[in-house]
Amino acid sequence: MEIKIEELSENYARFVLSDASPETANALRRVLLSEVPKMAIENVEFHLGQIHDQEGREYESISPLFDEIVAHRLGLVPIPTDLDLMVERSKCTCGGEGCPSCQIIYSMQCYGPTEVFSGDLKPLGDATLAVKDEHIPITRLGEGQGAFIYAYAELGTAKRHAKWQGTSGVAYRHSPKVKIDASKCDNGGTCIGVCPKDVFKVEGKGKVVVAEEKACILCNQCIKICKTKAISLGIDEGKFIFEFETDGSLSAKKTLTVALDILEKKFEAFREAISSLEA
Repeated sequence: MEIKIEELSENYARFVLSDASPETANALRRVLLSEVPKMAIENVEFHLGQIHDQEGREYESISPLFDEIVAHRLGLVPIPTDLDLMVERSKCTCGGEGCPSCQIIYSMQCYGPTEVFSGDLKPLGDATLAVKDEHIPITRLGEGQGAFIYAYAELGTAKRHAKWQGTSGVAYRHSPKVKIDASKCDNGGTCIGVCPKDVFKVEGKGKVVVAEEKACILCNQCIKICKTKAISLGIDEGKFIFEFETDGSLSAKKTLTVALDILEKKFEAFREAISSLEA
């Protein structure tokens, strides 16, 4: 199995997976979706009753939304994740009590009238753990309303709950093969006009050529309109074009690296299981 990166940014990756079967490609897709761990808010504490701002003004700690809905929204806020430092709470040396190695604590203290956003979550201690996307709406506070909240984030995977899913749009497709038979092509260019992905272009002295083979989505519009039957479409059985996005908790590079490590461990465990049966 070989991977060639075609596009890589902080939250997006597109790559070509070669020398792989559809089963392997699908296994990687499923790991990217549900088994790469990330931090997410699991527990939320709401202060009830009266609260006061720095100037001594009094507010009622309440919002128009039920606490359960606010907690749910907080749970979906992407939390910065360092997998080299954080461990699962159930596997931590603190015995699950909660410590800096398995838990990040955030506080939120807002006073109405105002709109509350994810950026109002402030990490206790390390400022580098501040939420990157500060503009996710949480709730709206009216006159005399306030919010005093503590939120606790921990490591998990999407197998446990969707809020720990750090990727979206995880998809792959067979790499297409597009050929033009020069002996049949009349270079009329009708295929250029109907192709939705600009796979073809005119080159040199009016010659129609394949310009963006990987962009082809195998819609067959070029086949239908080509009267000379010069175009042939197919797929490369062992090559796949992969892409996915992340929510910002982890970078796309880190997400892919961790997913490949998880997949390798699964394959190794499977090989050992088969070897034990043969013995």
